[in-house]
Amino acid sequence: MFDHVGLSVRDVKKSVRFYQAALAPLGLVVASSDDNSAGLGPEGSPALWLNRSKSSNAVHLAFRAKNRAAVDKFHAAGLDAGGKDNGKPGIRADYSASYYAAFLIDPDGNNVEAVFLG
Repeated sequence: MFDHVGLSVRDVKKSVRFYQAALAPLGLVVASSDDNSAGLGPEGSPALWLNRSKSSNAVHLAFRAKNRAAVDKFHAAGLDAGGKDNGKPGIRADYSASYYAAFLIDPDGNNVEAVFLG
């Protein structure tokens, strides 16, 4: 388990717009923000930090969803907020018969996933 994750982003506002839209269906919100950073997570408990940087090293983040509908909404909201499709919502049988996920590329090239295991 992790306590928090920090991502280097070039444009904090653009990244907040993407993550706020994509993660809202998963119950996560912007819990803290200023001109150089923002923290998202459950209300009052930011765990994903977006920090302004001139460069970015792409990473993979996977967020647990409560159901398949939340995965679908994550994907749609992320696309509407400027993300790029990296895998439409669906079963990933190569992972397991119950692994339902969707993947997006965020504004800084990170691979972001929502997954429902059930």
